[in-house]
Amino acid sequence: MTSEICRFGLIVTGKGEELFLPQLFRVLMARANCVFTVIRRVVQRDPITAPKRVLKMVGSGHRLPSKDEEEIGLPVLGFLRRHPGSYAIVIDDLEGGRRDDEDQVFARYRTALDEALTPSGLQSRAAVHFLVNMLEAYYFADSRAVNSVAETTVLPADHPTDVETIGHPKNELKQRWPGFDEIAHGGLIVKRLDVDHVLSRPTECCWLRTMFAWCVAKLAAAKVIHDTNLSSAFCLIDGCQVSTTKMQ
Repeated sequence: MTSEICRFGLIVTGKGEELFLPQLFRVLMARANCVFTVIRRVVQRDPITAPKRVLKMVGSGHRLPSKDEEEIGLPVLGFLRRHPGSYAIVIDDLEGGRRDDEDQVFARYRTALDEALTPSGLQSRAAVHFLVNMLEAYYFADSRAVNSVAETTVLPADHPTDVETIGHPKNELKQRWPGFDEIAHGGLIVKRLDVDHVLSRPTECCWLRTMFAWCVAKLAAAKVIHDTNLSSAFCLIDGCQVSTTKMQ
């Protein structure tokens, strides 16, 4: 293990994520010499399907909108250049109808990264990952974290099945907890969320596990891990992962 600090820069799409998503990775920061910070927040991207937009891009010789390059690709490139040996992750929600277009949503973000990073050979240092359907889904996998913040029993138990299949976790939580504030309460919940517990069922939370598996692999490559059990945490050995985001 080296004494170097491995930095991960995050591009996020939500206000709450901008404020406190790095806390989701504190379980990694406690076991390796690493730090997670937000590079910037961007507007959520959807697949480009409108014929006029596609023709405009093709006609101009571009594979992606200029805003994707300006707001995603170039900021990541700048971060990686400022911090040699660092990594970057674009993290978005994958809710509602976007689940049916997951390959196209992934491809749009991945193209923004590749166009900016490939000329410098840095494309393997960045990845695209998703919170499914959104960050609040994972609150249902750790009822103790939610109840401790609410100071009452909002969730009698952890969700019995895969929380990544909950239709709209934020709305469901608000129904159970009318005073829930996604910023104020969400930040406190994420600080208490036990990711080891959330990822303890090997057949569930495949998207989240894939993101943590990518991070652990990069930490191992950087030789900054000081907990020898990290490579087998989160059911990484036998747990499900998603092919869409795994092969990065």
